[in-house]
Amino acid sequence: MDPGAPGNRTTITEFIFLGLTGNKGLQSVLFAVFLFACVATVGGNLSILAAIIMEPKLHTPMYYFLGNLSVLDMGCITVTVPPMLACLLAHQCRVPYAACISQLFFFHLLAGVDCHLLTAMAYDRYLAICQPLTYSTRMSREVQAALVAICCTISFINALTHTVAVSVLDFCGPNVVNHFYCDLPPLFQLSCSSIHLNGQLLFAGATFMGVIPMILISVSYAHVAAAVLRIRSAEGRKKAFSTCGSHLTVVCIFYGTGFFSYMRLGSVSASDKDKGIGIFNTILNPMLNPVIYSLRNPDVQGALRRVLTGKRPPE
Repeated sequence: MDPGAPGNRTTITEFIFLGLTGNKGLQSVLFAVFLFACVATVGGNLSILAAIIMEPKLHTPMYYFLGNLSVLDMGCITVTVPPMLACLLAHQCRVPYAACISQLFFFHLLAGVDCHLLTAMAYDRYLAICQPLTYSTRMSREVQAALVAICCTISFINALTHTVAVSVLDFCGPNVVNHFYCDLPPLFQLSCSSIHLNGQLLFAGATFMGVIPMILISVSYAHVAAAVLRIRSAEGRKKAFSTCGSHLTVVCIFYGTGFFSYMRLGSVSASDKDKGIGIFNTILNPMLNPVIYSLRNPDVQGALRRVLTGKRPPE
C-alpha cells in the first residue's frame, strides 16, 4: 500500500495472489505439472505451425486460421503460466499493480481474438461445404487477412475498454486476490468504488465476444449440417463431418468454460471453482488444441511426422 497517495487514487501498489494452494509440498508438484504443460503446449503448437508452413497440402484457408490459432494459444499460455510458475517456485506471489493490469489486457486481447477466429473458421467451413464453386474467390488470401485483422481489432477494443475501466477503479485494501492470474471478477471483488459500469461493460463484452460469435457459429454449422445430410454417399458425409468435428470440439470446450467464467454476473466472488475453470481457459485449452486438430486429421498427422523426422513433403 502507498499511504501517501491522494484520497481518490489507487492506494494499492501490488496484489498478493493466493494461487492454487498454500501447501508448499503441493506447490512443487504443481510447478512440475504446469511446467510440463507449458512446454508441451508451446512445443505442440510450434509443431502444428511448422507443419502448416512446410506442407504445401496445408496451404489452405482452414490451416491458415489454424496456424493463427496456434500462435494465439502460445501467447495465452505465455501470458499466464510463467508468472504462475515463478510464484509456485518462490512460494509467494506478489504482483505489481501495473504488471497485473498488463496481464489482464494481454489475456483478454488474445482470448478475444481466439473467440472471433473460431467464428472465422466456422465461416470458412460454411463456404467450403455449402458454397464450393465460389469458395476460392470468397475466401481469397486478402479475405483471410481481412478476417484476422477484424478479429484483432474487435478484441483490441474490447481488451482496452476493460483495462481502462479497471484502471480507474479505487483499490483501498485488502489486496489479496483469490486467484492465480489477473482477471476481472477477482479484481472487482477488491474494488472499494462502484463496479456498476464495469459489470455493464462485462455484460456487453460477453455479448460481443461470446454470444454473437456463438450464434454465427451455430448458424454456419446449421447450414453445413443441412448440406452434408443432402450428400448421398455415406463416405462423403463422413469426410465432410470429419473436417468440422475438430473445430466443433474446440468451440464447445472454449465457449463452455468462457461462459461459465464471465456470464455469472450475479456474483463476482472468487472461488476454487473459478480457479479450476481458469486452469481450463489458460492451460488445458491451449494444450489440447494441437491434439484435437491432429487426432483425426491424416493430413496434419502426415505433415507432423515429416516435420519431426526431417523428411521433405512430397512434390
